[in-house]
Amino acid sequence: MAVSANRLELLQIVDAVAREKSIDRAIVLASMEDAMQKAARSRYGQETEVRAEINPRTGEIRFSRLLLVVDQLENDATQITLADAQKKNPSAQIGDWIAESLPPFDYGRIPAQASKQVLVQKIREAERDKQYDVYKDRIGDIINGAVKRVEYGNVVVDLGGSGAGEAVVRRDELIPREMFRPGDRIRAYVYDVRREARGPQIFLSRTHPQFTARLFAQEVPEIYDGIVEVKSVARDPGSRAKIAVTSNDSSIDPVGACVGMRGSRVQAVVNELQGEKIDIIPWSPDAATFIVNALQPAEVMKVVLDEDSTRIEVVVPDDQLSLAIGRRGQNVRLASQLTGWDIDILTEAEESERRQKEFAERTSAFMEALDVDETVAQLLASEGFRSVEEIAYVEPREFAMIEGFDA
Repeated sequence: MAVSANRLELLQIVDAVAREKSIDRAIVLASMEDAMQKAARSRYGQETEVRAEINPRTGEIRFSRLLLVVDQLENDATQITLADAQKKNPSAQIGDWIAESLPPFDYGRIPAQASKQVLVQKIREAERDKQYDVYKDRIGDIINGAVKRVEYGNVVVDLGGSGAGEAVVRRDELIPREMFRPGDRIRAYVYDVRREARGPQIFLSRTHPQFTARLFAQEVPEIYDGIVEVKSVARDPGSRAKIAVTSNDSSIDPVGACVGMRGSRVQAVVNELQGEKIDIIPWSPDAATFIVNALQPAEVMKVVLDEDSTRIEVVVPDDQLSLAIGRRGQNVRLASQLTGWDIDILTEAEESERRQKEFAERTSAFMEALDVDETVAQLLASEGFRSVEEIAYVEPREFAMIEGFDA
């Protein structure tokens, strides 16, 4: 491979590589220059600072070596004195670099082989960078691919396209009891893309809650257009999911839009998720209403919110308790994930029993602390006083307004 090789041929090679690998022509040219620099160093000495330049229009190759301008010459392969430098460039100063042209040369077999390795490596790195740049912007999207192989339960997916490479669905990111064989088509959610030494690693998931949300966006035009919004999703992969939706247009029912004609839209998502049952819940800005909706299909009698600790007590009829909790606590767990609140479920009987117990405890506490009879203590407890401190801060005229009290 002599440097005097057909210049036009060199540019044709550059264009062909750029096309085949879908990389920028300038990156291929730069890679070739790097490869030639490596070969030139083996010809002119490894410590020589050689630069190769390929003219992108004509294909002409020029070699030059860079020399550092110094006061005292120590190495004539990399340095030049100020006096000699000023002969080449009158404005040269100490610390500048001076470029000196080198004659062209014939590559030997070993330098040619070494430069080829550099070229291959540089182009592979450019491919990886391109792949990373493409997929880092696709985090949060659903992508389709073909199963390439299955290793220890992890599914390796061929993403197709030029130089698109592979992605992996780890075993714990697959829906339980789901089986894939090489050649099967697969849809999954891109949740992470990492730059690693062996190339970008693309991680896919079929259990991620947002996978359900993105599937609905593909099936429901109103979500895609932003009229209906998915507020939150909670999933028990392969078993059951809850999805909270709201509409930005009062004339459109968000739940109806997601269900579709005869349930066609929701059924398409259910089929993709291996029969996972999906509850579509109307979102509400009012926490209590939202939590009551989230516990569907159970009926709720009343709720008691504790906003400081984001806990809520929900009272349900005795016959609705098992429905509200769900099999293995699934219904209440998903409702809690969906709403972000800790939910305690009580039956009416349990709540009534607890209220009576609290009432009796407060009554006896007031009798002891205030030295009053049981009737007065019960009046105070039924008015909602919980402690002696609360009573201390109440004005006497407010006490007078309580039925059964006088001035």
